Amino acid sequence: MNSTSFRLPARRLAAVATVTALSAAPLALGAGAAHATARPGHASAVVLRTGLDVSLLNKSVNVPLAVSLNEVQAPRSADRTALAARLDGVDGGRPFTVLGAQVATAKATVTGRRAQGSVRLAHARLHVPGLPLLSVVEVGAVTAQATCEAGRAPSASANVLGAVTVLGRRTTLTAGGPTDVKVPGIGEVRLDLSQRRTTSSTAAATALELKVSVNPLRLNVAEVHGTVTLAKATCETPVPARHPAPHPAPSHDPAAGTKPQGARADLAETGGSPATPYLAGGALALLLVGGGAVTVARRRRG
Repeated sequence: MNSTSFRLPARRLAAVATVTALSAAPLALGAGAAHATARPGHASAVVLRTGLDVSLLNKSVNVPLAVSLNEVQAPRSADRTALAARLDGVDGGRPFTVLGAQVATAKATVTGRRAQGSVRLAHARLHVPGLPLLSVVEVGAVTAQATCEAGRAPSASANVLGAVTVLGRRTTLTAGGPTDVKVPGIGEVRLDLSQRRTTSSTAAATALELKVSVNPLRLNVAEVHGTVTLAKATCETPVPARHPAPHPAPSHDPAAGTKPQGARADLAETGGSPATPYLAGGALALLLVGGGAVTVARRRRG
């Protein structure tokens, strides 16, 4: 099959290219502005997070204990449901369970207008090295949720339901301030209940935060200091893209959009007609010509 090619003259080709660029410029500008104003949302959720320092054998060995269980983050929505967090090498080489629970779920979701993190924990027990049989804290049910939706104020909620046992003692927690539990020969734990924080675009909820200081029986078998967070959720509000308002199509009528300048005289009130200005202009011209003729005649007579 034969092919035929067409070529435009150089001048005409340049003109076509110029028109195309000018027509595309406003569209490109609008698309860039819309993309620049958009911001994706963010959400996170975690069942357990520890920041503990463990000293073994009379502080001759220091082991940082940083553990997280079911920690998820979105925009890439995810959920996890592991029921236990275990460590090796901190309890005489045997596996050590830091947290065990019947229910432990963390979920983070993000859409174009909504971001949410949520945590649910039930029948959970927290242990630290040196206390294999005695749990630092036992909780019946713990929940935390943070929701950020475009056009609405962010919200955060956290609850600890059911009985709470700290170092073997049944404890009543209050949201008004921290609760301190001290057990002689074992250690002490400070608990902060249901912390919530919101701004105009973010929210965060923590069901339970513990500050732990444990030295069981003062035998220096294991000394543990640090913080533990149970059930934390955060979010940040997504900002939808703003599309520029469409501009009206230009009119091809030369008279369209033309506005009269100055005041309009009402010819009916003056007794004139549309031809009046032209008649007046003609009379003035005749008067000037006549006056000029009279002046020349007088000069000739002189």
